Amino acid sequence: MKRLIVLAAIILIGGVTYGQNLQKGNLIGTHLFTVTLAPGVTMDKYIEFCNTKIKPEVEKVYTNWQVYFLKGVRGENADSYLMLYVIKSQKDRDKYFNTDGTPNELDNQATVKMQPIVDELNKLGTFTSKYTDWLVL
Repeated sequence: MKRLIVLAAIILIGGVTYGQNLQKGNLIGTHLFTVTLAPGVTMDKYIEFCNTKIKPEVEKVYTNWQVYFLKGVRGENADSYLMLYVIKSQKDRDKYFNTDGTPNELDNQATVKMQPIVDELNKLGTFTSKYTDWLVL
């Protein structure tokens, strides 16, 4: 019985860990960003804040969005940082934006909800980014 429970736990953990696949129609947003840190702030502290504060808030206020923070370790963008958005579909992204790409009222509401956390982030440093949205085929 103990072996059965351990085996079931391993299968459940494995399914949750590896069961998140990209699906046809998902939208991937890649935002290559450059940070100018405030005095005394390390990049590790900045990324920790992003992972513990920004990520959960984005996933709470933007329906069907997930965000990840990545660091380039080899190649053209080694030592660069990236915000990776995984969005269920273009429709889930587009409900926050007008057809011309400008924010709509729903995005404005989400931005207001996120503003206190963004203000905290801005105390650690500022950033600029370049993005591309990718559709999973």
